[in-house]
Amino acid sequence: MPRNRRPQDRDEKLSEIVTAAARLFSEAGFEQTSMARIAQAANVTPNTIYWYVDDKDTLLVAALDHLLTDALQKFDQQVDAPLIDQVMWALEQLKRHHTLISVVHARSEQSTVVATWHDGFHALMDSLVADHLDKQGIREPDRTATARLTTFAVEGLLSHPTSVAETRAVLDLVLSRQERAAR
Repeated sequence: MPRNRRPQDRDEKLSEIVTAAARLFSEAGFEQTSMARIAQAANVTPNTIYWYVDDKDTLLVAALDHLLTDALQKFDQQVDAPLIDQVMWALEQLKRHHTLISVVHARSEQSTVVATWHDGFHALMDSLVADHLDKQGIREPDRTATARLTTFAVEGLLSHPTSVAETRAVLDLVLSRQERAAR
């Protein structure tokens, strides 16, 4: 006879599944992580996962949202730092999950839900950088162009890891013209 389990809130169980998926996707890779392995890590049956998400891509997006939300909550401590330091900090946070960048790009071509998440990530990054540049008095179209270049640089630096010095040099090149103009 099955053991009685305590009733568990739907959001709480989904959070456990998403947390397990985020950890496994980051550690083992998306393709190498089966739904059965995620289920085992979340202490549910594989079919249970499908009560919460439609498919593995939807679970990937939930995991990415989980990781991004965690990073953004910590980002509040960085808002007074120079923009280059904020971006360097964000890169350090995201580097732990750099393998997911190539997964997002590959899956974006096949999955609408992943493509939509990717577009949203770009919009968020663009917005964070543009807001900072706006506070510095950078006007359009330079503000939007610099924000876009910074987002592309972040994505590229995550996909192609470089030393801290090289990373700072790339970001300085992208951001320095605008920050000097604001002075």
